Amino acid sequence: MHHSHYLYPYQSFYSYQPSQQPYYVNVPNYERQLGHWTHPYVNNSYHQYYCHRYSNENGGIALQDYGPNPFVVDINKATLQNDTFRTALWTGSQFQITLMSLNVGEDIGLEMHPDVDQFLRIEQGEGIVQMGNRADNLTLQQEVYDDYSIVIPAGAWHNLTNTGSTPLKLYSIYAPPNHPFGTVHATKAEAEAAEEHEHTNGNTVVFGKTPDEWVKYTEFLVEEGLEDVQRGINATHILQEFILMGVLVGKGYSPEEAYETVERWEQTGESKLLQQSKNM
Repeated sequence: MHHSHYLYPYQSFYSYQPSQQPYYVNVPNYERQLGHWTHPYVNNSYHQYYCHRYSNENGGIALQDYGPNPFVVDINKATLQNDTFRTALWTGSQFQITLMSLNVGEDIGLEMHPDVDQFLRIEQGEGIVQMGNRADNLTLQQEVYDDYSIVIPAGAWHNLTNTGSTPLKLYSIYAPPNHPFGTVHATKAEAEAAEEHEHTNGNTVVFGKTPDEWVKYTEFLVEEGLEDVQRGINATHILQEFILMGVLVGKGYSPEEAYETVERWEQTGESKLLQQSKNM
């Protein structure tokens, strides 16, 4: 299928600042402070955790993965500060932000993400982007500069090469996540080695987790399902409930929240079909 690809130069992004400030990183001229914030996805229930404000003499940002916590950052400063080929800045269940820096003459590498849409924004430098529906048919080729954005649809082959005289600095948004939480690749060679290792060991990453990480993440639901079996609840009802819970987990619920939601549907009568299947 043919896709039309467009590139749009953006002049600026505007930061969203909620009235209740959830998470700030490296805000200049602030002392280190501790605050509290209630987040629904910490330890699978409503718990308080500490949120920190950081500063240092240069106002630099601690470049690490802050997902999936609420997060506010000067993305331009973070991108310009980054000197690694790739560093994950925020990884959630639905998307991921990574920072990238390409050396003079370096490229990302020709690649294609079958199930991931990608957004790139250049904060420094210049380069050339190529895209197409096949690796040998890169029909789109365009020069890009500071403040340009690049939209890469899932399934499109693409590459970005630094053609300037300074490092090409950009950030990337993957939807859904494309790299494991906390990914840091100091160089392109390191990134290629890590990807080869993942393929060699079968460590496929889906929505930011490997298959084994997903198994561990959903162990709570497995244990609850086994308890229902031991209580003699009929198989149809168990399958209905736990398939529904799996769907909700895929939509961003924690396993515990998914379990509580489906149980509430049954107990309150919001789902008459669940009540009927339980009494079969």
